[in-house]
Amino acid sequence: MGKLIVNAEKLTPSIIEELVNVCPFGAIEEKDGKIEVNAACKMCKLCVKKGPAGVMEFIEEEIPQIDKSLWKGVAVYVDHVEGDIHPVTYELIGKGRELAAKVNYPVYAVFVGHNIKDKAQEILHYGVDEVFVYDYEELEDFRIEPYTAAMEDFVNKVKPSTLLVGATTIGRSLAPRVAARFKTGLTADCTILDMKENTDLVQIRPAFGGNIMAQIINPNNRPQLATVRYKVMDAPERSKEETGKITVCDMDASKLGSNIDVLKVTKKEVETSISDADAIVAVGRALKSEKDLEMIKELADLLGAQIATTRPLIEAGFVDAKRQIGLSGRTVKPKLIITCGISGAVQFTAGMNNSDCIVAINKDPKASIFNVAHYGIVGDIYEIIPKLINNIKEGKSII
Repeated sequence: MGKLIVNAEKLTPSIIEELVNVCPFGAIEEKDGKIEVNAACKMCKLCVKKGPAGVMEFIEEEIPQIDKSLWKGVAVYVDHVEGDIHPVTYELIGKGRELAAKVNYPVYAVFVGHNIKDKAQEILHYGVDEVFVYDYEELEDFRIEPYTAAMEDFVNKVKPSTLLVGATTIGRSLAPRVAARFKTGLTADCTILDMKENTDLVQIRPAFGGNIMAQIINPNNRPQLATVRYKVMDAPERSKEETGKITVCDMDASKLGSNIDVLKVTKKEVETSISDADAIVAVGRALKSEKDLEMIKELADLLGAQIATTRPLIEAGFVDAKRQIGLSGRTVKPKLIITCGISGAVQFTAGMNNSDCIVAINKDPKASIFNVAHYGIVGDIYEIIPKLINNIKEGKSII
């Protein structure tokens, strides 16, 4: 960062007028024969380059460089409900191991809750070097203040270079608060992660509505934080043997206070999520009416698949919003997905392009969906899908 300096002794009425006119943002104002730079300044430096010589100067501010050698390890927050570990945790452990191997770092897991010591043992089957357990009665229910305090204690003691958090309801609440405590950056909903030799985490995510893939680094702050959606990364195979160790952490219990009292916990019914489906039939705006969903449902039932859609059908009220795939919906990674009348905008494909087998049906041979599909069928869904249904009923191949 830097700042603009005005050499007031060089100002004259004509120079002031010239400076005011040279700024395209109206950020330079004349007040009582002096120059003031207001909040509209974009630091474009045109006033320095094009204005009267020597009147405006841009001075770079020296930023103290962080000692990266003090921060080591890749840590993963263990996302759980009452000790039942969310599978996104194992996916992040797999990615954490891959990143750590590039810079010869250890892999940590941090488990925060109550009565979780026994359940922490399961994490040792996935190749972490050490599991740090914060087991206190005050951490039984997720409340943001005590959980943030526990994470802050962990970061201060262990100093991990990178901290990965699942983009779950809890993770999306916790990660920004941890980042704020350490005045560091946080990149949300990353789709690709990599590690430089200098231990800078390369965080890649869709931006501007999915129209570009932004590459983000945090070169002068630690820890580096990123959240990742479920089903974006690959979980490692569970090993029969345990590796690593469990460390039960002590901290000042007075820091675990909260302004929130949990009076009652009501468990909602367990829902079948499209994120966990092995087979999906997804339909887009080519569907003409809600009654035509019966055709899609018949195909899905024959395949033992779940139905998913794109955003236009959600907005039309055809199906529940929980069945939307894409940047503003769910990320899926089924063994088979059949897309029916979906053009393949990046907002949609970002949520399903890691599927094992993608079959695309679209009457436009130039549709973007064919760029990610393993098999493509050019044709109208109202002609193709009935034929697929008949083929399945007759025991024929669907492709």
